[in-house]
Amino acid sequence: MAKTYLKPINLPEQVSIKIEDKKLLFKGKMGEMSLSVHPNVQILNEGSSLQFSPNDKLPETQAITGTMRALTMNFIEGVSSGFEKKLEINGVGYRAKLTGNNIELNLGYSHQINYELPEGVSAELPSQTEIVLKSMDKQMVGQVAAEIRKLRPPEPYKGKGIRYFNEQIRRKESKKA
Repeated sequence: MAKTYLKPINLPEQVSIKIEDKKLLFKGKMGEMSLSVHPNVQILNEGSSLQFSPNDKLPETQAITGTMRALTMNFIEGVSSGFEKKLEINGVGYRAKLTGNNIELNLGYSHQINYELPEGVSAELPSQTEIVLKSMDKQMVGQVAAEIRKLRPPEPYKGKGIRYFNEQIRRKESKKA
């Protein structure tokens, strides 16, 4: 098992971390977030670095310690610079329009789809066929991108639908008469 939890996390100057009880509070230029720490994980704050250690030598405890370290890294990156996901819309007549906190999508259905963005996630539309989602929560921006993609996943014959930026779609050959 890779013991990545042994590596300390060096804290950037623009991020401050406060440890209260079994909760980490992160504060940076993008905002504030908090993370509840598993009871089997110990956190040591050594000035400008954080060190994680399990309470016992069980593999499950070591695994959850590595997970807590990875989540902490994501929260630090989120409050300092944030995360973004890009989506591309391919298809004739397929387009998106941003109105307030809603994304209006025309995806070849008989009706228009309105997707309401959750709190903490913002969207930009550089063009009618591109969506850029931004948030300081990595899990939330990934979930929103997956939900939007699920509205019209790319199909393998013509490649029409919503796909992630730089996602490779395996194309199939059509039937031959």
